[in-house]
Amino acid sequence: MRIVFMGTPDFAVPSLQALIDAGHDVCAVYTQPDKPQGRKQILTAPPVKTLALEHDIPVFQPNTLKNEDEQARLRELAPEVIIVVAYGKLLPKAVLDIPPHGCINVHGSLLPRWRGAAPIQWAVIAGDEMAGVTTMQMAEGLDTGDMLLTYETKVGEKETAGELFDRLAQSGAELLTQTLVKLDEIEPRPQDDAQSCYAHMLDKQMAVIDWSKSAHEIDCLIRGLNPWPIALTTLSGERLKVFAAEKANGRGEPGTVLEADPKKGLTVACGEGALGLTEIQLVGGKRMKATDFLRGHAIEVGTKLGDE
Repeated sequence: MRIVFMGTPDFAVPSLQALIDAGHDVCAVYTQPDKPQGRKQILTAPPVKTLALEHDIPVFQPNTLKNEDEQARLRELAPEVIIVVAYGKLLPKAVLDIPPHGCINVHGSLLPRWRGAAPIQWAVIAGDEMAGVTTMQMAEGLDTGDMLLTYETKVGEKETAGELFDRLAQSGAELLTQTLVKLDEIEPRPQDDAQSCYAHMLDKQMAVIDWSKSAHEIDCLIRGLNPWPIALTTLSGERLKVFAAEKANGRGEPGTVLEADPKKGLTVACGEGALGLTEIQLVGGKRMKATDFLRGHAIEVGTKLGDE
């Protein structure tokens, strides 16, 4: 098929690669403009652009698709279908109407659950047992279109959002390939709006651990915020990042250190149950195992985390 591909981050790369490998005619790639990244703010191309240029596919990076010139260029490209994977921009109706087979989106959730920008992270934060990918026929609303195919997978007990993200990026690419093969025979299924919920973008404010919550809830938050923005608490007034934890025995005042032993680890009481913090980092220091951290930093039992 003659395809225009729209996508930006790592999650979209396997889908573009799958289209290329399947022999589709990817006539153009649309992606977000290059952005400054890192401490030195070096202008960096999106991952999708890098892959497209490796395959000599024309790349376009408009700030908007709402103007007539951009829409005219898309019509000239004459795609049979537009594939959208984490592009980062809403498509106006004039664009949705261009390809005869419409616009198909690969979304990282089991729609209608977790519409929006960060579905994979919120599935982990919410403690969902199952996650997945949905292909859908795009409509004007945000992730509201009719569903085509769905892939489900169990969320691992210790799986981080980053690990699940990588798995679903590959699964999404496979589902996209299947969707295009079966496109003429798939019966689109409308979403039940009553079952929907919204996965808003993550921010650093939500990273602060509320120790009054249960060990299970905090563990889900820690895994859901890894690799960004990373769950955060304070230790004697210094910010402490928490990369990983595991359920532990013990009870006490929420946030209280129950055990701090270089051999046994760092156990903290929660509103319900306790957590063993296994991988931590004082801001400005090195990321390390809690047992290694405790060899160089004595923490007294009874110390309260999260007290400014």
